[in-house]
Amino acid sequence: MPKLAVFPKAFMNALCNDGTMRVAEWIELAVKLDVQGLEWYAGFLEMKDKKNWSVFRQMVEDHGKEIPMMCCSPDFTHPDLAFRQKEIEKQKNWIDMTYALGGTYCRVLSGQRRPELTLDEGVKYAAESINACLPYAEERNITLIIENHYKDDFWEFPEFAQKMDVFCKLLDSLHHPHFGVNYDPSNTFLAGEDPLELLYRVSDRVVTMHASDRYLKEGTIEDLRNEELGAVGYAKRLSHGEIGQGLNDYDAIFTELKRVGFDNWISIEDGVDGMDQLERSVAFLNKKIAEHWPAQ
Repeated sequence: MPKLAVFPKAFMNALCNDGTMRVAEWIELAVKLDVQGLEWYAGFLEMKDKKNWSVFRQMVEDHGKEIPMMCCSPDFTHPDLAFRQKEIEKQKNWIDMTYALGGTYCRVLSGQRRPELTLDEGVKYAAESINACLPYAEERNITLIIENHYKDDFWEFPEFAQKMDVFCKLLDSLHHPHFGVNYDPSNTFLAGEDPLELLYRVSDRVVTMHASDRYLKEGTIEDLRNEELGAVGYAKRLSHGEIGQGLNDYDAIFTELKRVGFDNWISIEDGVDGMDQLERSVAFLNKKIAEHWPAQ
């Protein structure tokens, strides 16, 4: 049966920018939820001090939870080789961070969709960079997970591999036992595409999942697809919402994941409207997991 983790989506600015929330405060909130883990973020301000890594791991484990996944954002599509090499070194540091926290999965991305970049160049740069990190990850028994991502908060351009065809082309060039997909259905809407179509194309390589939901504040899905998504900022007519109340069909998603034998971590990126919302999302997913993966 898949296990649930939570991510502090509502508190990223407080934890990463202005320091108005301490990591220990987030842990105390998260461990009260009916989940088994906390997904971590490499950019928490307090993670700059390596001495904190073991302290936070102990805090989480003292509550009977674990830190299975690390969220980080390497930028592997820069045309300058020296820049990419620095990003590889950053990724190796995040792999070390994941290992120190007791985690198993560390995110990778392709990088920014720079206007001067051709499709073949972007795929080549990203694949070479990820391949350069994989032996390091394997030594520490860490699996690198690539997400169908939209855009890191600190990037100028959207994700190079945001569109389904580009994502799949990059995926086809990467094969390693310590590499897989972190599937995020909501991000597919931001590409103006169908989350289930992407899932059916990559389901046999999905090892982890981000769970969230989006709803339309105005208009239709067709309107959304006709917009120029991937420009600066998120689509204005799309908003984060409570899981189970939005556009994602979790019965269809879980049916496909069950079909391919998925039995791993699902991390909830939700709760932007408060912990009550996050609690309801946790309850919804626990109910759906029990329906699709009934206890033997």
